[in-house]
Amino acid sequence: MHYTVVFTPEAQAQLAALYRYIASAASAEIAERYTSAIVTYCEALQTFPDRGARRDDIRPGLRITNYKKRTIIAFDVGGDRVSIIGVFYGGQDYETVLQPDQDD
Repeated sequence: MHYTVVFTPEAQAQLAALYRYIASAASAEIAERYTSAIVTYCEALQTFPDRGARRDDIRPGLRITNYKKRTIIAFDVGGDRVSIIGVFYGGQDYETVLQPDQDD
């Protein structure tokens, strides 16, 4: 079975922010190469989405994997879809960001 991989608007914004950060610190070419590699890595979840660690303690159904030990990728799998929820670089506090709102 192949799954469809989709990026939430939040994950897209995080990738764009990561691109801008790397482009300003290094170069646009390096930023493009790194962020494109992250997207390719995420798209590979279409064939085996149950990789990574389950983190139901943070949010039901959440899975966490990493890219090159510096970028955390948060996603969930539902039906035939893999939703990339967040892309967190360099030790960002993904656990707090991904907690469900307590006001609900």
